[in-house]
Amino acid sequence: MAAVEKRRPAIAPAAGFTDSGRPSMSRAAATVESEEDFLRQVGVTKMLRAALLKVLEARPEEPISFLAHYFENMGLSTPANGGAGEPPGQLLLQQQRLGRALWHLRLAHHSQRTAFNNNVGVAYECLSASGRKKKPGLDGRTYSELLKRICRDGEAPEEVVAPLLHKIQCRDHEAVPLDVFRTGMLTCFVLLEFVARANALYQLLEDPTLAVADRRMGQAVLDTLEGALQASNNATAPAHYLEAGSLLGPDNLALAMDRALVARRPSSPMTREEFLQKAAALFIAKVKPVG
Repeated sequence: MAAVEKRRPAIAPAAGFTDSGRPSMSRAAATVESEEDFLRQVGVTKMLRAALLKVLEARPEEPISFLAHYFENMGLSTPANGGAGEPPGQLLLQQQRLGRALWHLRLAHHSQRTAFNNNVGVAYECLSASGRKKKPGLDGRTYSELLKRICRDGEAPEEVVAPLLHKIQCRDHEAVPLDVFRTGMLTCFVLLEFVARANALYQLLEDPTLAVADRRMGQAVLDTLEGALQASNNATAPAHYLEAGSLLGPDNLALAMDRALVARRPSSPMTREEFLQKAAALFIAKVKPVG
């Protein structure tokens, strides 16, 4: 009898219940919850949500490429250093901050006002976050360096953008508030687009065999452009100056060029550099200097 009792199998508790009779969580459900907790704890969930919001804001033509660049830049060191002291290679850290700020500024075109302003705010925070020995805030040196980077990466001729930089730069140790930073960034991006449009106009005037334009034609276009800008005197935002280009339609340009030809005055060549400098000067004259 004792042998029979030994061979009797033990009764296992019902599946899905603990010894106390309460329902137990399945292993699969526990695994899913632990994975979700892990992603939240390490910040992946928050990062993915932020990335998707950036895609919705910018609405890029190639979202996958956009996300690839986004996550690549996420690998850069964050500007704030949690009390671990100033890291070695301060110059390298500053270049990383500038690169990351510039990347944020390019996420959305300046015409997408809300998204662009949000990205300007993020870029400002990237550059103004403090280390242990530096007070929070953005100084004029960093602000001016970012302006130069925008213009240089925009492939605008240095002699074209130099007058604008001189007009909107701040002193090296001067504190730069957010509104000044936002206006400076917007002005630079608008100038680059303005110069690109002026370059497209010059290509219409350029003699492909001589690689120069007729001065009478070039000056006629510049005069028409100046008249368009004068018509926008009530505009205060730099982006409004681009709207003046609506007066440079084919009819107005053709009329101006016909008048230049009818004048039959002696003419000389006008180079691309000269045309772009004069066109940019018309834009820069509308920009108010900082301070």
